[in-house]
Amino acid sequence: MRTLRRVFPACLAALVFVTPSAQAPAPFRLEETTIAQIHSAFRDGSLTCRGLVEQYLKRIDAHDKTGAALNAIVMTNPAALTTADDLDRRFRQSGLVGPMHCIPILVKDNYETADMPTTAGSLSLQGMMTGKDAFIVKRLRDAGAVMIAKSNMAEFAFSPIETVNSILPGYTRNPYDTSRVTAGSSGGSAAGTAANFAVFGLASDTGDSIRGPAAHQALVGLRSTMGLVSRSGVVPLNLGADIAGAVTRTVADTAAVLQVIAGPDPSDPITADGRDHVATNYAASLRGDGLKGARIGVLHQAYDTPTLDRDVDAVFTSTIGELRRLGAEVFDPVEVAGLSEMRRGQGGGCNQFKYDLNQYLARLGDKAPMHSLEEIIKSRRFHPSIQSRLESAQAGDDTPGQTPGCLGRDVYRDRLRAGVLALMDGSRLDALIYPTWSNPPRLIGDLNTPGGDNSQLFAPSTGYPAITVPMAFTRGGTLPAGLQFFGRPWSEATLLTFAYAYEQGTHHRRPPSSAPPLQ
Repeated sequence: MRTLRRVFPACLAALVFVTPSAQAPAPFRLEETTIAQIHSAFRDGSLTCRGLVEQYLKRIDAHDKTGAALNAIVMTNPAALTTADDLDRRFRQSGLVGPMHCIPILVKDNYETADMPTTAGSLSLQGMMTGKDAFIVKRLRDAGAVMIAKSNMAEFAFSPIETVNSILPGYTRNPYDTSRVTAGSSGGSAAGTAANFAVFGLASDTGDSIRGPAAHQALVGLRSTMGLVSRSGVVPLNLGADIAGAVTRTVADTAAVLQVIAGPDPSDPITADGRDHVATNYAASLRGDGLKGARIGVLHQAYDTPTLDRDVDAVFTSTIGELRRLGAEVFDPVEVAGLSEMRRGQGGGCNQFKYDLNQYLARLGDKAPMHSLEEIIKSRRFHPSIQSRLESAQAGDDTPGQTPGCLGRDVYRDRLRAGVLALMDGSRLDALIYPTWSNPPRLIGDLNTPGGDNSQLFAPSTGYPAITVPMAFTRGGTLPAGLQFFGRPWSEATLLTFAYAYEQGTHHRRPPSSAPPLQ
């Protein structure tokens, strides 16, 4: 009996040792990971924050200036590992510190960060330290995120097509074909996110620059309703259209990011409009059957032009079939009545870059190396490709809400909003769709091939939300294309539902082969 008593515990221990539930968790896989998967790995002990940040830094080191040479990163954050160690300590004490616990983020270089310079891609602002975080950077940090690096951008966010500037030599390259552009202006965030340099990247969108780079890199990009997300602490291009947001690899991560960054900010008065429109739980919108019964209109006015690429048109036609297979009722075509007349009558336009930038620099005072657009032009510290745009802005005196061009623009936008809602109400539509770009990513340096950007008109001019999700690949399955859902004001939850159902029903995203896993 004594022998049995001695042997039984040992046998029991051996049985416990080999029970599957007690085996070590599977090794963590960095590539294509999500926020939820990272947090699961922290909980099961297969990952630490330091280990995660180290893996991302190794990928940046291997593929950004060497290897694929994507040129997506301006600088890595020297405080990233210290922050990771602190988050590990806090996790051991009390678990996750927030919904973004140790989620490494690429920060577009027009977002202020307390621990890295903010230059908007321009040598004229080289080394600018404002001493604070942009509003949504602070929200993300407070939720536990790690700002791992500053990402490259088109200088002052001017170009929707390519990512080149004076702060970092060379172009940012598309990881799906490194001879091609990333779109602009958030190309660094998009290329880096697609190549798994971070979990997601912060971006900004005045006309295209969240959705275009997302489409070119097989990512998800949401341009939210004007007023839902603050722009304070982001170098402005045009506050009449600027939106702050993110590019991600999944719709679920887009919903998680929006939950953290949406909400009012006294420093950006337009967000007072969104105070009562922040959803309690955007993740609740993520339903695999979310397209069943949806009424979707195909908005040919957004994309159907003589330069529409045949490959893009073919995959979009296939996408309409996929939407119907997933339960949507698709109406093809639909149109905004009187659109051409609206556009012809909008007047001379309103270039408020000078007005907005000068006000931004004045608020920074001595923290900014330049104090006006005029000083920037005189400094000659910018890429030659933007000289004409800088000088054109300086020559004008457009003032939002006052000068004739700006007043005419506001009238046009009111008419366009009314036209879009009349279409959607009259046909009882839940969303409108079109290809995010009419053409594949073009070759770097190509000034002749059509750009094909379909994002400049409807969402920026109305202030209504739009989301792009990977649609398919063109050119023999090599170059990404994006599907854009455009909706009513404050309909982010609905757009997330549709985008998620489409994503889960098709699984078009795949990582680029130019930046493979490290050995």
